[in-house]
Amino acid sequence: MSRTMSKKQLLVGLAAAGVLGVGIAAPTVAFAEGGSTPTPSASSEAEQGTDRQQEHAGRQHEFAEALAKELGVDTDKVTAALDKVREQHKDRVKGDRPERPSAEDRQAKLTERLAQAVKDGKLTQEQADAITKAVESGVFPGPGGPGHRGGPAAPPGK
Repeated sequence: MSRTMSKKQLLVGLAAAGVLGVGIAAPTVAFAEGGSTPTPSASSEAEQGTDRQQEHAGRQHEFAEALAKELGVDTDKVTAALDKVREQHKDRVKGDRPERPSAEDRQAKLTERLAQAVKDGKLTQEQADAITKAVESGVFPGPGGPGHRGGPAAPPGK
């Protein structure tokens, strides 16, 4: 019985090694093939941007024509209606987005929550102080912290 168990373990180990090997080899081969591609220059990036915009406009026009045909309406009316809806959507999305609280506001709210946790007996004052110190030194990344779109965190000790 122990020999059967050993064969099963061997097969599972070999299967895992095979999966791991393929998982490592595939990206390596893809990287090696893609490594010879020259990096685009600034002018070619600008051209790509305008090409993408033109392609997008072309797809939008095709969509408007197809929709107009399906509805039996003039293409210009459909295009105007789509533009109006897009503008309304843009305005609504911008208006719904709340303003991000400042770092000072976030720090003040954290301090309040930690004080309440100490008062409730969920944390000791030493633990709360350690959390505050860790946040101030940048150990906990957050908006504006390392690895996020907001940029680097404030230097330790600030």
